[in-house]
Amino acid sequence: MPAIVVLGAQWGDEGKGKATDLLATSETIDFVVRTSGGHNAGHTIVINGEKYATHLLPSGILTPGATSVIANGVVVSPEALFRELDGLLERGVEMGGLVVSANAHVIASYHSTIDKVTERFLGKNQIGTTGRGIGPAYADKINRVGIRVADLFDEGILQQKVEAALDVRNHLLTKVYNRRAVDADAVVEELLSYADRLRPMVADTSLLLNKALDEGRTVLFEGAQATMLDVDHGTYPFVTSSNAIAGGVCTGAGVGPTRIDRVIGVIKAYSTRVGSGPFPTELFDDDGLNLQKLGGEIGVSTGRTRRCGWYDAVVARYAARVNGLTEFFLTKLDILGAWDEIPVCVGYEIDGTRVDEMPMTQTEFHHAKPVYETFEGWNSDISGCRTFAELPKQAQTYVQALEDISGARIWGVGVGPGREQTLTVHD
Repeated sequence: MPAIVVLGAQWGDEGKGKATDLLATSETIDFVVRTSGGHNAGHTIVINGEKYATHLLPSGILTPGATSVIANGVVVSPEALFRELDGLLERGVEMGGLVVSANAHVIASYHSTIDKVTERFLGKNQIGTTGRGIGPAYADKINRVGIRVADLFDEGILQQKVEAALDVRNHLLTKVYNRRAVDADAVVEELLSYADRLRPMVADTSLLLNKALDEGRTVLFEGAQATMLDVDHGTYPFVTSSNAIAGGVCTGAGVGPTRIDRVIGVIKAYSTRVGSGPFPTELFDDDGLNLQKLGGEIGVSTGRTRRCGWYDAVVARYAARVNGLTEFFLTKLDILGAWDEIPVCVGYEIDGTRVDEMPMTQTEFHHAKPVYETFEGWNSDISGCRTFAELPKQAQTYVQALEDISGARIWGVGVGPGREQTLTVHD
């Protein structure tokens, strides 16, 4: 049975939860795994008219019988984890099991404090962080002063690690940001309060997943954030703090690259972005406002309004290349039903020169102007279509054109938020 990766092929918010949920219901999925990021991610799933949002939890948690895994590459806020779990339990949701890696790093309260004061300090140079402590937790991990989930079960080790992490952080808070120092004992007490509930969930998830693959079971790796937010391959510095591309799955889960069978890039039929950073196809006119309104473009985790623009085939080709995509899953095609003509960015113009691939430097990408090709719209509601053949001819042509210029075949198309509002283009 396969190991499947589902990840974002743009700047996030593409509908990864819908694609993951579809796979988890159309195939027998044994494990659904988060491998990077934290509770700054947001996946929305609609089941029988009910809307559910997951942030830290894999969206596969809503599939009874599947085991959800928060792997070692994730940074875990215990408070956010239990708040999310309790919210689903209060709604009477039937859930699969949950396993958390002993090696996942912990987001403590001081990480969020540092995140927020640093962003304010940056002023006009702000990155657009969610303020949830993701970046500082990853920074501590790389600086080797991080706290792992397993440390919550050894009070002595936890005390030492929190004190070591705060030794420099408190100097920064008090002497640079003019804020109050964080009390190490209070942090330790808070983290220890989660230990008993967390302990039964914790395991060696790398061993668990490799054994599952050896036994022929199906493992679905669910991406957080997206390709253009990858810390190495995204629009740096306006990125997240982890590797959101397919290669990050291997380090974030402890499985080798030869175990991966399919890599599916989820991509919208137009483009959106939350926060700061370059966005060549961004629209500042009525088209942008209409995309925002019709698409309900509000961040699931942040509540921030998303910037909107036309589909960018340069970004799609780049995502196909750096992820080694085997296919795309195209979402929100139904939103474009209000337009008579639909532009698609097929290349960029930079300082008078046409380029068809992602610019090499940040400066070039900031200066990139989209080169558009226009396609005929279908100006009708397609949310009731259940097969590709039922789509208006213009919509079929649009999808086929995107497939031709985006670097990988399009496996399926979303025509609405519901689980059933999905069309298969290729088996």
